[in-house]
Amino acid sequence: MLVSAKEMLNKARDGKYAVGQFNINNLEWTKSILAVAEELRSPVILGVSEGAGKYMTGFKTVVGMVNGMLEEMKITVPVALHLDHGTFEGAQKCIRAGFSSIMFDGSHYPIAENIEKTKILVNTCDVLGISIEAEVGSIGGEEDGVVGMGECADPKECKAIADLGVTMLAAGIGNIHGKYPANWPGLSFETLEAVKKEVGDMPLVLHGGTGIPADMIKKAISLGVAKINVNTECQLSFAEATRKYIEEGKDQQGKGFDPRKLLAPGAEAIKATVREKMELFGSVGKA
Repeated sequence: MLVSAKEMLNKARDGKYAVGQFNINNLEWTKSILAVAEELRSPVILGVSEGAGKYMTGFKTVVGMVNGMLEEMKITVPVALHLDHGTFEGAQKCIRAGFSSIMFDGSHYPIAENIEKTKILVNTCDVLGISIEAEVGSIGGEEDGVVGMGECADPKECKAIADLGVTMLAAGIGNIHGKYPANWPGLSFETLEAVKKEVGDMPLVLHGGTGIPADMIKKAISLGVAKINVNTECQLSFAEATRKYIEEGKDQQGKGFDPRKLLAPGAEAIKATVREKMELFGSVGKA
């Protein structure tokens, strides 16, 4: 059964570890992530961008697939299904479809409009018991058509959003979606500390978890980050494993590829990535 992310993130905040959000794009990705979460006894958040939801034919299909897997795979660890970088309209659709958690990314709006739209969604989520993530200061890079320049959030604006009653807050601290460039200056811990001072115990979210050095990850967790998003690293490991399988010419035998065998190496690569990240984040055994 899907759960809100609220309890798992509050426990992570208090226990000084982070819950991983791993974005899903198909059945194979979802199955791999859930299998590792159960194996390691780790809570997990399945992230779905609006583009991925559309690719999988719609949010109701995603909810049905995930709920079916939870039952058929006998998953016992806490699992939240979360909209990633959602629009106001997309968040409403996911609420209706049965998501247990949403993110409304209003970081590209003026702060007054971000507050106005976030407040409406907070009221709805409170009634339904759904967790909600908001964002202040856009994240660098591009994800699903959303482009950010890697701004550092204004701590006072973070407080204004946090005071609305959101479950968790994503504050831009120089983090970037996708691969980090060689000249990346690193995370702004000065900004993170200032945000933490303003929002108190609110669990914080670190987007762009791929490629951030382990010492920065651990320091961010020590400063209140309770949720870390990983997507690009799973994409890269899946693509590389699949490429190698094809180049090695396995499973052809004059009949073409068996799709289940073709996707298997990529699925195993995702398992390895998720396992590594859960161990780094400290969520193993915390279910």
